[in-house]
Amino acid sequence: MQDYHITTVKPFLTVNNGEKAVEFYISAFGAIEKKRFEMPDKKLSSIIEIDKAEFYVGDEEPNNGNLSPDENSSSPVRIILQTKNADELFERALRLGATQICPMTTEDDWRIGKLKDPFGHIWEIGCPL
Repeated sequence: MQDYHITTVKPFLTVNNGEKAVEFYISAFGAIEKKRFEMPDKKLSSIIEIDKAEFYVGDEEPNNGNLSPDENSSSPVRIILQTKNADELFERALRLGATQICPMTTEDDWRIGKLKDPFGHIWEIGCPL
C-alpha cells in the first residue's frame, strides 16, 4: 500500500510520440512501464519507473496546453537521474538516439553527463563518487 503522506515530486514528460518515448526509456534507462492509460487517436499516458523512481510520460494534448519541448531549443527543465549505472545508461541512451550535450566526466565528487533525449527532454545522468 502506498503511503500518501510522503511528499514526492514526479515529472510528467510530454512528448510527441508516447509509444516511442516509452520504448526509449525502457531500452535506454531500463525503465519499467507500471501502468498505461490509452487515450483517443492512439495516444497514451504512462507511469514509468527507473529503480523505484516514478515519472509520467504522455502524448501532447494541445487542447489542454500540454506540448512537448521544441526539439530545436533547450528545455527549461533538467531531469537529474542519479544511478550507480550512470556511464552505462548514458552510453546506451546515446546509441538509441539521444544527443550528447556534455560527455560523462568527473566533477569533484560526482560522475555526470548531460544529454537531450529524442523527445527534447534534458537529462543529467550521474552518481556520487
